[in-house]
This record gives sequence, structure tokens and C-alpha cells, in this order.
Amino acid sequence: MPTAAAPASLDLTQPPVDLTEEVCNVASVSGDEQALADLVETALRTLAHLQVSRDGNTVIARTELGRPERVVIAGHLDTVPFAAQGPAASLPIERTAERLVGRGTTDMKGGIGVMLALAAALPEPNRDVTFVFYDCEEVDAARNGLGRVATNDPQLLEADFAVLMEPTDGTVEGGCKGTIRFEVKAKGLAAHSGRPWLGHNAIHEAGGIIDRLREFAAETVEVDGLTFHEGLSAVGITGGRATNVVPDECVVTINYRFAPHRSAVEAEDLMRALFAGYELAMTDASDGARPGLDRPAAQAFVEALGLPVQAKEGWTDVARFSAVGVPAVNFGPGNPLVAHQDEEYCDIAQIDQAFDAMHRWLGGPVA
Repeated sequence: MPTAAAPASLDLTQPPVDLTEEVCNVASVSGDEQALADLVETALRTLAHLQVSRDGNTVIARTELGRPERVVIAGHLDTVPFAAQGPAASLPIERTAERLVGRGTTDMKGGIGVMLALAAALPEPNRDVTFVFYDCEEVDAARNGLGRVATNDPQLLEADFAVLMEPTDGTVEGGCKGTIRFEVKAKGLAAHSGRPWLGHNAIHEAGGIIDRLREFAAETVEVDGLTFHEGLSAVGITGGRATNVVPDECVVTINYRFAPHRSAVEAEDLMRALFAGYELAMTDASDGARPGLDRPAAQAFVEALGLPVQAKEGWTDVARFSAVGVPAVNFGPGNPLVAHQDEEYCDIAQIDQAFDAMHRWLGGPVA
């Protein structure tokens, strides 16, 4: 088990990097976020300008200043499990002159540190702000704290715009692609492999499924001024029950990542048409999220930050905001390519830059 130099409390007046280091030193693997949620809640309740509530291990803090706009800033408290080796194997994390190294530094406690520092530094932001620190992002969607709040108390997520502080490596990532996973089954007839002509090989039959995958021309789609690259990939294949039996069934698992100009239902219809003649079973589906960069609140955010904007080519919880009609982007410190790795790290400069950018956006004239 990891050992941590966990803080007894969080001092929200310290620099964002120091806050991030303290937050990282509180173990909060998915499903075990209570200790960190307790620290976050206790610290936020010391700020008189915030109204604080809690749903399980999700903590929500809101300003109520009567501003003409409200924005949500959200981030998840949980991390994936500790690695078997490497810097991400235990706590406390390592701090060098340039980096924080260890589990959660990039995904996404760098963003959590920035959020906490902003909550303390901006008692009168130019927009009303709802901070959401939520649990269980790294596990199955049914346990996701943001989704739970959307079900239990949806008005808490009402806003003109939302920022999910996932790591984006110094850019703003608008929206996200949707995803569906499904299984396509090729059927055959079992026979002894010594007399294969008496059966029909389902694995051979699955070649037709693979051919359709190879021939599929994935689209490149512009949505709200950003370019999303769709993708269709076989991600698994199973078939056969013994090495001397011609298999009577072969299942190919496929993942379709689609631009947010279409819904998951429309994506499923497209896949059913593509694999017509085969049995298809859906196993997972999530809509994407439009960037909403045509909205005034989104335009003001991009203008204030002055950073490059690109499409989010994966899926993130911005889709949960899109589902309730709130345009959202991803922006936070850290390189997402090192998330979950044994060598996970976050550059200190990116934490400071993210705080400065968000403070610039929320600390200017009233919208």
C-alpha cells in the first residue's frame, strides 16, 4: 500500500503548485475519495463567499453574486490505482525544480490544485462560478459523481459555459468525440478440424467483417470551427472453443469514435447499416459534445486565455455538460499522454500558467 505525507488540512492561500502537491499526497483511488473530499469540503467552507454542498464524495461550491453569467469549473478527485513500479508506485509524490512526479499529478490533481487556488483567490469573480470536485471518473460511468449530481440535483450544473480541467498540455480542447462499442458476430457450423468440409468456419466468415472495417472511409468533420477525426477500429476478437474444432462463432469487438455532429443513436444506425447481414450487439454508447465556440461565454473564454484551440479527439465528461445544454471545453495543466503511466508527471510551469489564465478570465470586468 502507498504511504503518504498527507496534510491535516489544506491551506488555500498557498501557491497552486504547493496546493497540487498536497492534494496529490492524499490517496484517492476511485471509490476511496472520502479523505480528500473531506479536506476539500472543510477548506472550502472557510471561504465566506462560497455556498458549499456535498453529494457523496462530490463537493460543490458556488458563488451567488447575481452575475449575468454563470460558469462551471469541474475536476475529478480520483486517480487510477498506483503502479507496481516507478515514481507513480507510492506516495508522497516527488517534486523537482521543474516537475511534480507521481500518481495523479497530471490526471488530474494539477487541475484540482488550480481550482482550489482560484476558489480562494477570487471572492468576487466577474461571473458566478460553480466549482465541482467529483468522484469516480476513472471507473464505470454508473459511479461517476458528475453524472450523479446531474441526476440528483441538476440545477447545480446549470450554467452558460463549463470548463473541465482535464490535462490539455497548454491548449484549449473544445468538445469531445462520442464513442460506441459493439460486437459483430459471425456464425458458422462446428465440425472436427480433421473434416472441416462438414462445417463452416466462423473465424473465416469474420473476414467479411474485417473487410468492411478496412474499406470504411472515416470522416473528418468540422464542428463549431474545430476539426474532429472519426475512427473505426477493431479492438478485440474471440472465437473457437478447442484446437481441433472448426469454430461455429466468432465475435469482433469494434469501437467507433464519431464527431459530435451526430448522436450515439445516429452512430449506431450507421454501424448497423455498415454491418448489415451480421448480428450486432451494442455494449457501450456515449454521446460526444459540441464545443459551443459560437456561444458568447465560450468566445470570451478563448479570447481571455489567448491559447491555441483544437478539437478533443477522445471522450471526456464535457459530454455530460453538453447533455444538459451547457457548452464545455477541456483546459488544464499536464500532458494527457503521460496520464496513468508509471512515469506520470506534471510540469510546474503548466500549473502556474493554467492558474494565471483562469484568473485572467475570471478576474477581469464583470461580463
